[in-house]
Amino acid sequence: MKMKIKVCGMKHAANIAGVANLRPDYLGFIFYPKSPRYISEVSAELIKYVPVDIKTVGVFVNEEINEVKLKVAKYQLKAVQLHGAESVDYCAELKILGVEVIKAFGVHPEFDFKQLEPYALVVDYFLFDTQTPVHGGSGKVFDWQLLEKYQLDKPYFLSGGIGLEHAQQITGIQDARLYAIDVNSKFELEPGLKDVEQLKEFFDNVR
Repeated sequence: MKMKIKVCGMKHAANIAGVANLRPDYLGFIFYPKSPRYISEVSAELIKYVPVDIKTVGVFVNEEINEVKLKVAKYQLKAVQLHGAESVDYCAELKILGVEVIKAFGVHPEFDFKQLEPYALVVDYFLFDTQTPVHGGSGKVFDWQLLEKYQLDKPYFLSGGIGLEHAQQITGIQDARLYAIDVNSKFELEPGLKDVEQLKEFFDNVR
């Protein structure tokens, strides 16, 4: 199966169009006000114009569930990515909307993968990121060998500080559950503005 690619933290019109031309499988838009990649209401209107073959993802952190539902409807989001302490019931309620539900977890040496078990029934994918106090976007890579402790069948996104230099390593990962690579800060000229040429090189190398 071809490795899926998600580019997260988009917020500028021309840049969204430029990255969309590379045909990522997913484009992520951050609706977390404390993020430097927070998308304004004005820019969020552009989400509707992303080509239909690219899945648009709203990224949320401990947001009121009704607010998430409103954003899904307003911007026709195809997926939601949850980066906070959202409960199993919270995920299940969003799943009813018919969107893909991606539950993110920050992985660290003491991380207990058993906590994922109840979520496996109500999410489409897990996303494994580097544990940070700011819910992602750290530009730091976690130790991928920790994923050897992950025992479930649920496919996952690999995230956290992935850059051009990781392309070869990624193509060598032998794990059928690795569904997608999630890239963000390592391909930025500034927060929310992606280097399209660098991304193109990464896409070519990984695909």
